[in-house]
Amino acid sequence: MSEPEPEPEPEAPADAAGLTTGAVARRLGVSPTTLRSWDRRYGLGPAVRAEGRHRRWSPTDIAMVEEMCRLTSAGAPPAEAARVARLRHLTPDPPAAPGAVPPPAPPTAEPRDPADADALTDAGTATDADTGAAAAGPEAEAEVEADAETRPGPPGPGRRGGAGGGLPLGGDVRQECRGLARAAVRLDAPELEQRLLDAVDRHGLVVAWEEVMVPTLRAVGRKWESSGDRYVEVEHLLSWHISSTLRGVPFLFPRREPVAGASPVVLACTPGEQHSLPLEVLTAALAERGLPTRTLGAAVPTEALLACVRRTGPAAVVLWAQTRSTASLPLARHVAGLQWGTAGARRRPAVLPAGPGWDRRASAGFPRCSGLREAVDTLSRLCGDDARTPARGH
Repeated sequence: MSEPEPEPEPEAPADAAGLTTGAVARRLGVSPTTLRSWDRRYGLGPAVRAEGRHRRWSPTDIAMVEEMCRLTSAGAPPAEAARVARLRHLTPDPPAAPGAVPPPAPPTAEPRDPADADALTDAGTATDADTGAAAAGPEAEAEVEADAETRPGPPGPGRRGGAGGGLPLGGDVRQECRGLARAAVRLDAPELEQRLLDAVDRHGLVVAWEEVMVPTLRAVGRKWESSGDRYVEVEHLLSWHISSTLRGVPFLFPRREPVAGASPVVLACTPGEQHSLPLEVLTAALAERGLPTRTLGAAVPTEALLACVRRTGPAAVVLWAQTRSTASLPLARHVAGLQWGTAGARRRPAVLPAGPGWDRRASAGFPRCSGLREAVDTLSRLCGDDARTPARGH
């Protein structure tokens, strides 16, 4: 009598097999070539490889390369970043391949030129593969140049954009923009939050907005326009974290004491206008000077705006319109004509039409501001606070 055949083992669920290299690359915002290069050079690849099948990345493998991305975007040399990533995820150094050249020792504390590792090209930021090649020597740089020919995007001399899509920042940007852009493309929410807070803490709100946040937002917008409506999720995530950072500024950083007796500033988007980030940064900047605000946000109905003005008696009303279709001069004139107070002491608000949607000639007679700094100074004067400066001196 023959022995019964053993029952076949149940198949592992689909996600137990892990992700492909392409899926991991899309998740991290780097090219598949970058991942293969890191695997060959630093051993940051799938720990388990099934014979005759595509490599599959486990959650631990992915966490390790996510750590590598965070460290290199923060400025760590790739070889050192790989070593730390392996240590943090309990992966021993891989055995050296025959004839392999050991990775270079970490550089000394001598500051390096950001352009060496983070050079920008016409296509956008340097990818992490570029950074790794710069640290590994001329041979690796030649490898990256060859790999660049297979990456999607328009061809051109010096093109080195990754499959994840470097954002087209341009050359004249702060170093923080590069790290912020990479974190946005990777959808790395914790890194985005930390970088935004660091920028505000280091430079002050106005500089962080004008020289870090706005250039990165514009780069995401250009990427979206040139990629067939892709990267919408990148724009939404970046905008959400910028908004969260702006709303937290008055509570996380030092500010002036509230100005005694100052009337509030009402900030509102015109009816139908959904772009509210500029009002959020203006609200935070006014809070730095201790000025009270009443921010109503996006697409404020006319009656709600008028009711707020009547109830609060503001010194000024800021009306934001991003496009001409949402700019309403009749609304601005109506708000400017509101009055309150007793006979002989009637008051009315100053109205500031703000945003690119307003026609300068048509809105002549209203105070206009060319940027955040001028808006804060103008509103400070209108509130009787022209002697004040931000608490951190930025």
